[in-house]
Amino acid sequence: MISTFTAFIDANVFYGARLRSLVLYLAQTKLFRARWSDRVHDEWIRNLLQKRPDLKAGDLARTRQLMDASVLDALVTGYEPLIEAMVLPDPDDRHVLAAAVVCKASCIVTFNVSDFPPDRLAPYGLHTVHPDDFLLDVASIDPPSFAGAVREDLEHYRAPPLDLPEYVVALRKAGVPRIAEQIGKLAPILERRSTDR
Repeated sequence: MISTFTAFIDANVFYGARLRSLVLYLAQTKLFRARWSDRVHDEWIRNLLQKRPDLKAGDLARTRQLMDASVLDALVTGYEPLIEAMVLPDPDDRHVLAAAVVCKASCIVTFNVSDFPPDRLAPYGLHTVHPDDFLLDVASIDPPSFAGAVREDLEHYRAPPLDLPEYVVALRKAGVPRIAEQIGKLAPILERRSTDR
């Protein structure tokens, strides 16, 4: 069953590679519809290159293309005319709200929950969700599908490989400690599925 629940993903969720990858693998399960925009891409890539000069812009551009290709209809367009009408504490966040409105999102997934006051989002039927809370909700919808997506994400790390404890630590550092703890408890399921393949 394909969910009609639409989540607009803010740039800060894509900043960290481990969390970005997990969100993308989960989006492919169809447990929710993930949406983002070119402005979101521009923001996370720009911020990452500022903090990580060792990374190459060309590699991140390739990541951007792969993200857009991996999730059907993820890229939101045509929201630009709405930006000026959006009212938020930080005008730089208006493009996020405008894009979320255009794609009829149910929520905005962001670490910066306080930047989107509930009274400003309510007229559009929107609310914000911290990534940790969002991932816990997704896990509760269909635990086997969630575990499957986690396994696929973990197994895609091959050069070098990543073991489950390292994966859990990386997610905790990425700002989602509760889902990291829950994923750590999936070890018996993940190991069983790996040996079944």
